[in-house]
Amino acid sequence: MTTPEHQPPAPDHSAPESRDRVYRSPAGLAAGVLLLAIALWLGIDALVSAHGRTPWLALAALILVLPTFAAFTVRPAVFANDERLRIRNPLRVIVLPWGSVASLQSGYSNEVVATSGTKFQLWAIPVSLRARKKAARQQGMAAARAAGAASGGRSRGRSSAVPDRPTRAQTDQVMDELRELFATHGASERAQGEPSVRWAYEIIGPAVAGAVLLAVLLAIG
Repeated sequence: MTTPEHQPPAPDHSAPESRDRVYRSPAGLAAGVLLLAIALWLGIDALVSAHGRTPWLALAALILVLPTFAAFTVRPAVFANDERLRIRNPLRVIVLPWGSVASLQSGYSNEVVATSGTKFQLWAIPVSLRARKKAARQQGMAAARAAGAASGGRSRGRSSAVPDRPTRAQTDQVMDELRELFATHGASERAQGEPSVRWAYEIIGPAVAGAVLLAVLLAIG
C-alpha cells in the first residue's frame, strides 16, 4: 500500500488584493484637460452656429479627436500593488504580476521588461531630462555645502541638514518605488501568473468611426 504524497497547499487567492498606488503625469493631465476643453468649445460652436455640411464635419472631427486626445493625455496611468503592475497606456492595458517582471528600466523612457523579453513603455511616467539635470545640480550644491561645512569646521548639527539620499527627479523616484515593490513582492506566491494585454477598443472604436465618417464626408464633397 503506497503512502499518498503530500500535496503543497494551493495558493490562497481569497485574501483581498492590496490597495493600488496610482501614478499619473500631472503635465499630461493638464494638457489633456486643456485640449479637450478647446476641442469641445470649437466643435460645439460649429455644431450650433455653422450651416451646410460643416456641422457634420465638426461632429465627425469630435468623434475622432476627443478619444484620441484623451488616450494620449488623460488616460495613461500606472497602478501598482503587492501582487501586480497594471499599465494603462493610450491603446492597451497591460497587467504584469510581479513574478512575470524581469526588470524596470529608465533611459530616455521608463519601461518594464517581462521575463519573456517583451518591453512595455510606461506612458504615465515620462522621463524628464530637464528634471534630472535640475536634481543633479541640487545634489551637487548640497555636496558642495557639505564639503564647505566640513572644511570650515562648522557644527555637526548644521552639516546634518544635508540630505542623506541623493536628490532624484520625480519620475525617477516613482521608478525607485516600483523597483522596491518588485524586489519585495516579486517572489511571493500571490504575485505569480502570466502577463495579459488588452487593446483599448473603447478608445480605438470611436476614433476609427470618427476617422471613417470624416473621410466619407470629405470624399463626397
